[in-house]
Amino acid sequence: LRRLLHQQRLLGLSNRSAAHHHIWRTDYLTPSRQTSTARMAAGSEYAARKFGPWDIRGSEVFAQTALSFAFVNLKPVVPGHVLVSPMRVVQRFADLSAEEMADMWQLAQKVGTSAEMHFKAESLTFAIQDGPYAGQTVPHVHIHVLPRRAGDFKKNDEVYDAIDEGEKDMSKAAAGEPLDLDKDRKVRQHCAA
Repeated sequence: LRRLLHQQRLLGLSNRSAAHHHIWRTDYLTPSRQTSTARMAAGSEYAARKFGPWDIRGSEVFAQTALSFAFVNLKPVVPGHVLVSPMRVVQRFADLSAEEMADMWQLAQKVGTSAEMHFKAESLTFAIQDGPYAGQTVPHVHIHVLPRRAGDFKKNDEVYDAIDEGEKDMSKAAAGEPLDLDKDRKVRQHCAA
């Protein structure tokens, strides 16, 4: 409990926010996959969730509300790239209730603010791919939250191509192909500006 309260203070969450069941774990917002995996093995106070056809272990969830949850991305394109999704498995954005939509965006805002501070980023990208022709391969609405820094992509819009590539891998996994998490992984180094 003491660790959770400390994390909430670091994230600027008031006791009022904690009372409204916003649960945070910044230790999963880490640029190191090895560290993240070791921490995930340590256990979790969260229940497993569904993300389309996939099970998300409770140890991969680091924030949640009554209607939404935030979890680690298997193929992050920048350090701190995470996902926010509604608890209810909903394929398209238009199928969300007004409450789910508002809750999901509020959680994305809080997660983004925390990730931006944690990774010393300068901006954020929030992205939704709504439907297969928009690049959505997981049939569950989700917001990509990406902390951004100067020079993280040669051309700024290349971030969307990188997201699309990660989504294609998920499409292959849904078809039964094994998911290679290290294929094409690029270690991105960021220098302090």
